[in-house]
Amino acid sequence: MQRIYFDHAATTPVDPEVIKAMEPYFYEKFGNASSPYAFGREASRALEDSRQILANFIGAKPEEIIFNSGATEANNHAIFGVAQAQQHKGGHLIVSSIEHHSVLEPVSFLERQGYEVTYVPVDDKGMVDPQDVQNAITDKTILIVLIHASNEVGTIQPVAQIGQIAKKRNITFLVDACQTTGHIPVNVDTLGADLLSLSSHKFYGPKGVGALYIRQGTKVSPFLLGGDQERNRRASTQNVAGAVGLAKAIELCQKGMEEESRVQMALRDKLMEEIPKRISGVRINGHLKQRLPNNTHFSFEGVEGEALLMSLDMANVAASMGSACTSGAMEASHVLRAMGLSDELAFGSLRITMGRWSSEKQVEYFLERLPSIVSGLRI
Repeated sequence: MQRIYFDHAATTPVDPEVIKAMEPYFYEKFGNASSPYAFGREASRALEDSRQILANFIGAKPEEIIFNSGATEANNHAIFGVAQAQQHKGGHLIVSSIEHHSVLEPVSFLERQGYEVTYVPVDDKGMVDPQDVQNAITDKTILIVLIHASNEVGTIQPVAQIGQIAKKRNITFLVDACQTTGHIPVNVDTLGADLLSLSSHKFYGPKGVGALYIRQGTKVSPFLLGGDQERNRRASTQNVAGAVGLAKAIELCQKGMEEESRVQMALRDKLMEEIPKRISGVRINGHLKQRLPNNTHFSFEGVEGEALLMSLDMANVAASMGSACTSGAMEASHVLRAMGLSDELAFGSLRITMGRWSSEKQVEYFLERLPSIVSGLRI
């Protein structure tokens, strides 16, 4: 059996068609998009075409798209940018307790600078209650942040409802769509997003490129200074090849999303049905229905998650406990803790996230090997 990759929430392989689309921009069409001569104009056209493709996909205007290095930068830009541009309105932020660290860390930084932060809880399925967000709003609230779907347990949040709440109170709303873009429909108007972050490498595009959507009229300060690129929002020579790759990846996702979701949901549901049948002491984490089509997340009683991952790796299966950004941290997942899991169950967790080339044969192999691995670790 060849190595099996079941960690698509961490990153995805680049689709060969994406590589093909990017290739000319490394050696033939390599111009700086800010240069006035033909090489530069060629690069600029490719950049703006890519911006239009992404804008169409999320229901935005092209001038509202800012290309950057990825969702971590986008979240930092959005949070610090709003804090700076809107500090005259107040200094209160609302975030969920299960946000990615690219949200929690900048928010924590602002908290140390004197900003007030309300961390909204989740239920045992990892779901935010919109009423809790409503109750947390004060006359000083300037930003609400919510992840579209949990990067760990896959629960899809009631983003549209919270977007309506934010709109009624004239509060800027940031949606972290890193796990959802390219996998389920993402539309900024439907979600009510004023800001939206995404990363190319989560949907079969290259690493190191992403985007921040900024709704026209939203007050956000620039993140990088030094040039007038990206409409003075983000100085730096643009990554044209990366933007082309992101756009091609989006086109491929748009074309195949419905079928890919159907296939991945079938594999996901098979794992969620079969693993509890074959192994005792298993908990399925996250909402059973309102979850990403490719995400399954389990906790195993009496099993240490790191040992489980190592054993799976020896069996040629790559999986994770949760976020790749914190895989080296020797502490229980803040997401699972927020859902009420004990540290023992949190440390015994396993996230399986499938992708474009995952197959039923791979799932069958995994199901055959997992029971004996878990049994051996429980001795």
